[in-house]
Amino acid sequence: MSEEIKDNKRELAKLKRIAVEIASEIHDIVEDTLWTNYVKMPELSEKLKLAVEEANSFKEAHGL
Repeated sequence: MSEEIKDNKRELAKLKRIAVEIASEIHDIVEDTLWTNYVKMPELSEKLKLAVEEANSFKEAHGL
């Protein structure tokens, strides 16, 4: 496997990790603090949407 492919896979893993971390924040709010932190949900949802779109675009652009 070439270095470029390895680098692309590492970058994709990084982008996916960012999306999962945002999803985890949403999960924590839903489970633990929904009634006090619900106002954060729209912003986090938008961040998650953008992070997933970025990961999917990168994956498609690099044939992964």
